Amino acid sequence: MRSSSIAGLGHYLPHETISNRDLETLVDTSDQWITTRTGIQSRHRAAVSEATSDLAIEASRRALADAELEAETIDLILLATATPDAPVPSTASLVQDALGIYNAGAMDLNAGCSGFLYGLHTADAFIRAGAAKRVLLVGSETLTRVTDYTDRRTCVLFGDGAGACVISDEGQMKLLYSGIGSDGSQADLICIPAGGSRFPASAETIASHQHYLQLDGGRVFKQAVRRMVQAAKDGLEATGLDASDISWVIPHQANARILTAVGEQIGIAIPKVVIDVAQTGNTSAASVPIALDRARETGQFERGQLIMLLAFGAGLTWACQILRYDGPSSI
Repeated sequence: MRSSSIAGLGHYLPHETISNRDLETLVDTSDQWITTRTGIQSRHRAAVSEATSDLAIEASRRALADAELEAETIDLILLATATPDAPVPSTASLVQDALGIYNAGAMDLNAGCSGFLYGLHTADAFIRAGAAKRVLLVGSETLTRVTDYTDRRTCVLFGDGAGACVISDEGQMKLLYSGIGSDGSQADLICIPAGGSRFPASAETIASHQHYLQLDGGRVFKQAVRRMVQAAKDGLEATGLDASDISWVIPHQANARILTAVGEQIGIAIPKVVIDVAQTGNTSAASVPIALDRARETGQFERGQLIMLLAFGAGLTWACQILRYDGPSSI
């Protein structure tokens, strides 16, 4: 049976930023209020000329370079996003064309903030089945395009960015476990109400801000903690591991309070729980690969360490993966 590994990583954050001070001029909020409740100080914003595919292309080029592979060696492109360039065609197809990967399949995945982990689960299945040898997986979002900057509850959270990895049967991070879950009965917790077949765009939906991301903060907090904690426990049970065996937990970077609560309930304390939200905000499907690559760049990982990835998102969806780091102990 083949196994899959992450062979290369890369991420891209747009140059423009939105600070908490900037948000103070837009809504009734303050830098202290935002930082205390979310841990976010700033977030990146795509330039007017940049779309989700542009961020994905740059992150992908960096991941390919890190894996020391040519683009044409890729068999499949999976792009996790909730903010595609357009409903049709898939954003993955645009990435494929830009990178010159002409002999590969390409498709988008939408599992909200769990999208990247769902993509890793899918890529692993392709590789294990022998249907692909090398998969380019990207999480890319331009959430600032669907953020309502008149709503102080949500506009403080979201930023833009992309993270990518090359997955093959050998690499620096071997996938030991992967699990995913969903509960569609609570789909209303995180949604963009209009713009699809249920409520097509109209003057009314635009006037009522139905094309922006909406969430129920209190309910989302409880569900995010509960689902990620359970996903982690399921992963530990399936692999026979204990929380003390995990060297690093890299969760979806929703906000610092959620991440701290998840770590405490799993039994893995800060600083083993990577919190990378301060300068990036919540980048949805891009947040885990961005945080993973940034943590690796700092030289925190040591050979043989176990890394747990966790995510929770719209759907509701959740996922957990456990990786063994086989790369160099420092950059």
